[in-house]
Amino acid sequence: MSSAERSRIRTGPERAYLVGVELRGRPSARPESGAGSVDGSRVTPQAREAKSASKSLRLDASDHAIPFNAEESLAELRELTLSAGAIVVGEVLQRRDRPDPATLIGRGKVEEVAAAAKMADADLLIFDHELSSSQLRNLEREFHCRVVDRTQLILDIFARHARTREGQLQVELAQLEYMLPRLAGRGAEMSQLGGGIGTRGPGETQLETDRRKIHRRIKHVKEQIEDVRRIRSQQRQRRESIPVPVVALVGYTNAGKSTLFNALTRAGVLESSRMFATLDPTLRSVTLPSRRDVLLSDTVGFIRNLPTTLVSAFRATLEEVQRATILLQVTDATSPTAAEQMAQVDSVLRELEAEGKPQIHVLNKIDLFDEQTRSTLKDSSESVHISAASGLNLDRLLAAIDAHLEMDPIERARLRVPQSEGKAIALLEARSVVLSRRYGENVVEIEVDAPESLLRKLGRFVVSGRPRRPRTNPAD
Repeated sequence: MSSAERSRIRTGPERAYLVGVELRGRPSARPESGAGSVDGSRVTPQAREAKSASKSLRLDASDHAIPFNAEESLAELRELTLSAGAIVVGEVLQRRDRPDPATLIGRGKVEEVAAAAKMADADLLIFDHELSSSQLRNLEREFHCRVVDRTQLILDIFARHARTREGQLQVELAQLEYMLPRLAGRGAEMSQLGGGIGTRGPGETQLETDRRKIHRRIKHVKEQIEDVRRIRSQQRQRRESIPVPVVALVGYTNAGKSTLFNALTRAGVLESSRMFATLDPTLRSVTLPSRRDVLLSDTVGFIRNLPTTLVSAFRATLEEVQRATILLQVTDATSPTAAEQMAQVDSVLRELEAEGKPQIHVLNKIDLFDEQTRSTLKDSSESVHISAASGLNLDRLLAAIDAHLEMDPIERARLRVPQSEGKAIALLEARSVVLSRRYGENVVEIEVDAPESLLRKLGRFVVSGRPRRPRTNPAD
């Protein structure tokens, strides 16, 4: 009985054997110290320091090439596999100077992996590398079971987690665009239709028929997504008619964005340690210390080598990132690959043309550090250390957002409001920070830090005011 037949009978989770590939022609090992990299190039001090996320240093553009090493990449593949609902029954790492065009890993390694996968009773093999259609075909023939590459695995996770119609359409589009160039040679079903005497003509291959069907489906899905974008645009225009700044959470998958979103908004969106638990965007209102309101947007997590088809398909969702006033880039401060994750997020932001937006770097999960380590963490005007799970330092984060928000600036003013104007007094108490209050005969003299728009609305009561105070460090 083949592995494919056993997997159809088995009722439990699929059993996956992982295959990592390191091509030595593309240096991927990262040095562990400042001595230099494996390819002889020096590591910049900024890159060395950025490896420790607790220092809150951003990687310079020249440092974005620092990659994950092969072991870290395989560990990430393991997490992706678990997120897809499978169990890992074994793994191997193959190091080669160059890829084998037929099987990627070479015939000798194929035989070795086939024996190991059979011993582990694996249902499928997952490669930490993108495979061509011929490589997929050759490997499935050798292994006698399904073979999945990294991109297919990510697409499967997205398909599992998409809940809204928009998310499902975007995943389907990405799957179709991934499938299209990989149709060739997928078995006997792709053979020429017709044949024999009197039938040889300009007929059409099954492959060409399938391609036409997929092209038609892609066109249809794109039209539906365009309808979604049009509705989203109309909703955004209604929001922008009453200008409220949007603060978008971005970051590597499983950095804790949804946990932070819930901690700030009490929205109750799904929190999970699994990768890509959040696909569908969510917007909720948050009140800042200045009493200004902002809309907080939770977005899909980024990942190393995010498939181009996914970035393209999810562009409608990621428009919230492009239109945001401020980006909160959330990073798992405890991750040994925190610096590389930051670089990958910056790479996707550049692709979305959103890298120039004001950003606050949010280093999350500091509750996992011991107390001595936490005491050494220093915030800056551009970074804040928090724990979304325990609520630690969320007040500092809100103050940092307040300090970065240029829309509707805060001004200090003194107002004299007749006591009969109860609505105006209530509005000041609800939407400004009241610094002092003095009652006179039939009037209340109030000093406030209030949004400019509110002071304009209550302009007839303003006695004096002064420009917005200079920005301060929220950590002070």
